[in-house]
Amino acid sequence: MMDTLGIAIRFGLYLDLATAFGLAVFALLSLAGAERTLPLRPLLAMTSIIGAALSILGLLTMAASMADIPLGSLDRAGVEAFLTGMTAGTAWLVRMATLVALALSAAILHRWPRPALFVAAQGSGIALATLAWNGHGAMDDGTVGWLHLGADIIHLLAAGVWIGALAGLGMLVSRSAARMDQQHLTIAHRALEGFSATGSIVVALIVVTGLVNSWLLVGFSGMTALASSLYGQLLLAKVGFFVVMLMLAAANRFRLTPALARAIAHDDHESAIGALRWSLGMEASLAVTVLAIVAWLGTLEPIASAG
Repeated sequence: MMDTLGIAIRFGLYLDLATAFGLAVFALLSLAGAERTLPLRPLLAMTSIIGAALSILGLLTMAASMADIPLGSLDRAGVEAFLTGMTAGTAWLVRMATLVALALSAAILHRWPRPALFVAAQGSGIALATLAWNGHGAMDDGTVGWLHLGADIIHLLAAGVWIGALAGLGMLVSRSAARMDQQHLTIAHRALEGFSATGSIVVALIVVTGLVNSWLLVGFSGMTALASSLYGQLLLAKVGFFVVMLMLAAANRFRLTPALARAIAHDDHESAIGALRWSLGMEASLAVTVLAIVAWLGTLEPIASAG
């Protein structure tokens, strides 16, 4: 029961904080001024509240697990021991502070949008990075430990940018037909086209840090055990879903986005928008599946450790 709850909390935090960080970055990089028509204020406020609630629940489950007692038997001393005696406890305190910053940024977004988005990106980015201390990235010491932790943090942030962009782009192309005027179509196309360069950097970072993590968690000798262990099977599934996401992203960039530009020029966008909705929806579904797998992998013993 505790394992299942722990996986669910990890998944929820990954999804919530990645969305908050990615949406803030997407709005800063791909939208400008009045173009920021997405409901960012309620979304950022909601992610800060959900992130805080999940973090509190996660704190209780981790403290109970550390003390090897049922969640209902946890007392104040057990929580304090986790917060003061574990690096993950320090990371939790940092996360809660940055979630407050995220909530404040949502409150001032309507008056100072750009500064607020900078605060939101920094706050949610730090909050997302703290999740690295709850996983395998914090298990090594010395130089290898810093390399592993750094790769995990970059991996999380890059994935967050991708997931947030999918959320933002999905909302842009999912507007009702009555509100899908020429101006909005132009904004949606510009956002799709503008994210291309950032998307290439994000993919490169995910691939490089993923290779580093695989080398540390699996190793060359563990490659033969991938198909025969649960950890390996989940890792292979994650890689497979990621490859499909890359294929969809490539289709969006090189086929569907140019098709939208042509459709806008000919004032016949219904088919082009429908194709983008389907592609972005599939890509987002795969991203959520990958996050669920990552949350599960974080609770399993890596192949390199098992060997």
